[in-house]
Amino acid sequence: MNELQLKIRYQGREDFTLDLQCELPARGITAIYGPSGSGKTSLLDCIAGLRQADTGSRIRFREETWQENGKVIPAWKREIGYVFQDARLFSHLQVKDNLEYGLRRRGQRSGPTTDQVARWLDLENLLHSATEQLSAGQKQRVAIGRALLSAPKLLLLDEPLANLDHRAAQQCLGYLQRLEDELDLPMLYVSHDIEEVSQLADQLLLLENGQVVDQGSTLALCSRLDTRLSREEQAAAITLCKIARHDPDFGLTELKLEGQPLYVSHLDQTPGQRRRVRIPARDVSICRQRPQDSSILNILPVTLLEMRESGEARVMLRLGIGEQHLLARITRKSAHQLQLQVGDSLFAQVKSAALLMEAGDNT
Repeated sequence: MNELQLKIRYQGREDFTLDLQCELPARGITAIYGPSGSGKTSLLDCIAGLRQADTGSRIRFREETWQENGKVIPAWKREIGYVFQDARLFSHLQVKDNLEYGLRRRGQRSGPTTDQVARWLDLENLLHSATEQLSAGQKQRVAIGRALLSAPKLLLLDEPLANLDHRAAQQCLGYLQRLEDELDLPMLYVSHDIEEVSQLADQLLLLENGQVVDQGSTLALCSRLDTRLSREEQAAAITLCKIARHDPDFGLTELKLEGQPLYVSHLDQTPGQRRRVRIPARDVSICRQRPQDSSILNILPVTLLEMRESGEARVMLRLGIGEQHLLARITRKSAHQLQLQVGDSLFAQVKSAALLMEAGDNT
């Protein structure tokens, strides 16, 4: 059994109840995504044992049972690492001492060394620094390192980038991706930022009002029209592309998306590597004929698979390109003028494509 099995009912504030039953993969990175107040932190706390779910709840991780039939394993016996929104470092201790607190927590269990964690998180030059001298991003890296040194079986991260600026957040995402490559450590990652989630997570659990509304692979959920993701302003499809060649004369790299060229800013990477690319729905327009004179380089042949109204004035389109999908948000008037029908062969003009960070991109 390689799963995290959850059947949780938890009464929080008077107007909120967490009530869910699901199974999550006990491998890779699973994001728990939803608006504020949907129960994301309550769920993590119940898994960690920091809040006790109601009698009748069940929490099983792989072969272990942490709660069932009224029996509850205390938090300290679950061997879970937890990284909070605020770093919660010991201000009177240096970075090295904060890290080694995690070592003391793990007892006799085997795990990474302080030197290994410091190298993975680029903390080697900060080990003898006082924590109050650190930036917010550096503090979060120390908090992650301390959690790793406790040799957890499961790592929980509760909006760890919420207090960081964009640059520091991107750096931390890169470090987390590096850790996924270095360690066979499942992570549950809470966020309300879908751009952040789409860079990191293999799987998504969507929460609303304390209940699961959907779950599945990040690539699949981001390309559907029947989830709340497609109704958000940040709606975007995630595609898998392969680096085809570089064009140094124009500072571009050509990717292949289902055999079609997709140009992005120059990458210092070898052709043949696969990358995830995020294509926002708001940056995709469509036309019936391929434009001959256009400043937009990325024009892809697609098939209209599905249409759904998005508010009073807009329509969301799901477009097929080979085995993958794009989303496009256009006005209802445009859809009417083009007389769009499911099954139509069209061309998608991609105004922008954001290459998603991979491990090692944060140098």
